[in-house]
Amino acid sequence: MLRTHIRIPLFLIAAASLTACSTAAADPQAASPKAPADGTPAKVTVTPPAAGQPVRVTAAGGTLATVKVVDEDGTELAGRTAAGGTSWASDRKAAPGTTYTVEVTSRGAGGKETKDRKSFSTPDADKVNKLTLAPGKNTTVGIAHPLSIVFDRPVTNKADVERQLKVTTSNGTEGSWGWLKDYSGRDRADWRPRAYWKPGTKVTLDATLNGTDSGDGWFVRDYRTGFTVASQAQVIKVDLDRKKLSVVRDGRTVRTIPVSGGTPGGDKRSWRGTAVLMAKEGTINMNSETVGLGDAYDKDVDYSMRLTWSGMYAHAAPWNARWFGNANKSSGCIGMSDENAASFYASVRVGDPFEITGEDTKGVVAEGNGYGAWNLDWTAWQAKSALRG
Repeated sequence: MLRTHIRIPLFLIAAASLTACSTAAADPQAASPKAPADGTPAKVTVTPPAAGQPVRVTAAGGTLATVKVVDEDGTELAGRTAAGGTSWASDRKAAPGTTYTVEVTSRGAGGKETKDRKSFSTPDADKVNKLTLAPGKNTTVGIAHPLSIVFDRPVTNKADVERQLKVTTSNGTEGSWGWLKDYSGRDRADWRPRAYWKPGTKVTLDATLNGTDSGDGWFVRDYRTGFTVASQAQVIKVDLDRKKLSVVRDGRTVRTIPVSGGTPGGDKRSWRGTAVLMAKEGTINMNSETVGLGDAYDKDVDYSMRLTWSGMYAHAAPWNARWFGNANKSSGCIGMSDENAASFYASVRVGDPFEITGEDTKGVVAEGNGYGAWNLDWTAWQAKSALRG
């Protein structure tokens, strides 16, 4: 049996069709006018795919018994044989820059069985798209944290990409993907439930993206991640009109803290709507120039809890002590005493929703400014899926 290894140049991939050599063709006696008594073998053809297309195998003058396609790491590219048994195609697309080996068992006339083996390589991707996943793998988060993917390069083939993103939950949670622009300007896809997660839900993402064209770059690997929702449903309610923050745990208010929000009437107002706690950043430097407020402040701030990418936090603000519970006098953040901030910081979890109300605010938190998807109703959120409509 003749075995060959062929590397296909990029400009020939689309038109290439490789015919595997059969055992009989490699045997001089099999090529003689006298055919063997057990019949003629099938002619097997392996078609190397263009990037992002499935591998295809066909048999002329017979049928395919088994087809196995593996990459250089030994990972199998599963597929199926069509009705009639004369053609096979991989379920998944071939990945760029990968060498595949195809092993075929076919049956020809009279049931003659032949084994063929071929190898080919796909060209390297000219552009590679990567992604960043949140929340982190094996973390535990609050009931409002979406599954969020930020892409390094633009995604114009959104439907193709979304089809490769499979979310599994431990309790059959209803949810949907939605496409948006991250605050950074990059493309982002979030999967959020219809309502807040049920406590204790386990969530898994299988992103089988290897070999998928995003439209401005290829994915060259798969991704898998998972996280768990906390065992208690904790919601933080911030009433800017009453200058108070309430911690609601499993439907019961367990604590109320006097606060001071953003100064009314201008750019220092706070956002309203639902913001999700993105990170507990501890002591950080806050500089008003970074958020377009000139030289209003430049100071180290303790117990900082990020709510938006645009710079809205909950944090300790001892310099505003006389305003807690009395007036909104901050530069947009939700300030509280050192003592309250310390204990509150210890009790909240990344992914907890902050439901913020108030008459004089600068608007509702946008979807991409942190995790603002909860400010859209369910129908509006579903409409942001690339696979709907």
